[in-house]
Parts: sequence; C-alpha cells; structure tokens
Amino acid sequence: MRTRLTGIVASAKASKTLRVEVQRTYRHPVVGKYVKARTVCHVHDENEEAHEGDLVEIEESKPISKLKHWSLVRIVRKSKDAEAVRQMQEKQEAAEAEAMAAGTSPKSDDDKTEDKTDEKSDAAADEAASDDSDE
Repeated sequence: MRTRLTGIVASAKASKTLRVEVQRTYRHPVVGKYVKARTVCHVHDENEEAHEGDLVEIEESKPISKLKHWSLVRIVRKSKDAEAVRQMQEKQEAAEAEAMAAGTSPKSDDDKTEDKTDEKSDAAADEAASDDSDE
C-alpha cells in the first residue's frame, strides 16, 4: 500500500507541480516535549486543480522528476482566500472581454494613478507661476 498524507498547498506557481507542507508532531528524544515539524513534498497535479491554501490528500508514487515523488489524490477542502482571488480574476477577465466587445479599452489602475500625478504636477506648476508673477 502506498503512503497517503494530508497537507496544505504552500505554492502552486509551477506548471503541474504543487509544493505541499505536511505538518507532524513528534516527541523530542532528550527534552521530552512535543515538537512541531513539517515535511515538504513536491506533488504532481496533472489537471492543475489545486491552488495555494487548499488542503489536499497526496499519495506516494514512482519518481516523476528529480523532486516529485508524490501525486495528488483529491482536494479535501478549498481555501477561502484562493476562491476569492479566482472570483476576482474571473470578474476582471469578464470586464476586459466586455470592453473589448464594446471597442473600448478598460482603464487600468496604473493609468488612473498617472492621471492623478499629472494633475498634481499641473497644480504645482500653476502655483509656482502665480508665485513668480506676485514678485
């Protein structure tokens, strides 16, 4: 039987690869206290289903690459933060698609901040010009 572990996805940035942290506790041999430790497993996620913060079940498998020796079995619980990020991205993509269909380009946050700085610099230039005319 292959070993199965449950852990939290720490990183899902690589293509088809997850970095899963499995928490465990053990009794320290000298002191006798219970110590928390974590094991990092690189997991193969063929369909790229899991995202950061998700609780997943993984299973030991044959070596897939230098570091990957585990495969994703199932997602036990989705992360609430990851779900919120996905929804925000979907809304943003829908707004961009709608703007493209209408023939206009959506204004990004960067464009808005540039407009504000231009207004500030124009106001500062006007103020400097009025100071010069007072003399």
